[in-house]
Amino acid sequence: MKKYWVIALAVIMVLGLIMTGCTQSTVPAKESQAPATEAPATEAPATEAPSASVEEPAEAPAADEILSTGPNGEKATTATVLSLTDEEIQKVKEGGYKAAICFHYAGNDWSTAQQKGLQDTFAKLGIEVVSVTDANFKPEQQVSDIETVLALNPDIIVSIPTDPVATAPAYKKAAAQGVKIVFMDNCPVDMKAGVDYVSVVSADNYGNGVKAAEIMADNLGGKGKIGVIYYDADFFVTNQRVEAFEKTIATKYPDIEIVEKSGFEDPNKVSVVADAMLTKNPDLDGIFAVWDVPAEAVVASAIAAGRTDLVITTIDLGNNVARMIAEGGLVKGLGAQLPYDQGVAEATLAAYALLGKEAPQYVAVPALAVTYDNILEAYKTVYHTEAPDDIKNAKK
Repeated sequence: MKKYWVIALAVIMVLGLIMTGCTQSTVPAKESQAPATEAPATEAPATEAPSASVEEPAEAPAADEILSTGPNGEKATTATVLSLTDEEIQKVKEGGYKAAICFHYAGNDWSTAQQKGLQDTFAKLGIEVVSVTDANFKPEQQVSDIETVLALNPDIIVSIPTDPVATAPAYKKAAAQGVKIVFMDNCPVDMKAGVDYVSVVSADNYGNGVKAAEIMADNLGGKGKIGVIYYDADFFVTNQRVEAFEKTIATKYPDIEIVEKSGFEDPNKVSVVADAMLTKNPDLDGIFAVWDVPAEAVVASAIAAGRTDLVITTIDLGNNVARMIAEGGLVKGLGAQLPYDQGVAEATLAAYALLGKEAPQYVAVPALAVTYDNILEAYKTVYHTEAPDDIKNAKK
């Protein structure tokens, strides 16, 4: 019987354990670091977070249920269905193909894990990674990165757009040159799946927003005043997270009030926003930050303000917040993406395109709730490796 080599994204769900929780060279991405705490000069405006059009769930997702839809409303295909036969793998190996990875930002553990998943899978497929780039959240830098990468004549580009409008011409140029493009999380405007790009791969960001809200509510006993710190940019997946968090609080926890919402554009300046929020709302019980690096800045601001009782939840299991959760710190839990598994799926979909194999338009991996109780198991699920000793020791 023909053997199948399955590149699958396996999230182990055990009954009774709830785990619904680049530089211009090819060097590994930097580890996540919390931005330095800055004294607030003025209060950040409490503007509304951008919204994403997503079905509103009544409850948290089941084990493999995906609540998110794609950037254009596409229904999600679970990443576990992606596979290649031995013959298909051999055919890709014989092609001598080249790939480039173009990040929006490589300075966190999410990017590091995603890069590893991509590189491990490309290596198994005999595909050479010729460049890994880091745009540092700057669209103009990413456009330049793509131009530089195209000079290397890659067959594949895997990328996450910093801005779906500003970067679109560069991606369209790559597509016109015959490059197979697989997007992480979002896609540029006026590009069509199956025509201009292969597919979009994402976490269940909506589901993770639901989980972050539920962890917040559990730690507050279902009542209190909270703030939301969001990314003030047209970024599809972060918009989904905020929408899911807010809707879950509003529909399931009527005694929890979101009293302040503040946005940031520069992740290195979140401390200013957090300082202003805490100063304006000294009776705040909790804050949701849209991903782990901003959450680290919120922790620093809370400690500086003497608010060691504050409940903080977020999304993305970076090493720093994992340690905070393990030691019972201010970050009480989060919804985790599975970035390594996303990288595996993206590389697999690139192989689909090289083979002329039909690919789903939008692929997602399940959401994962992470708390003190399951931090070590969740870490292994997210990164496909044991937690570092400092996290293990913090849990002890």
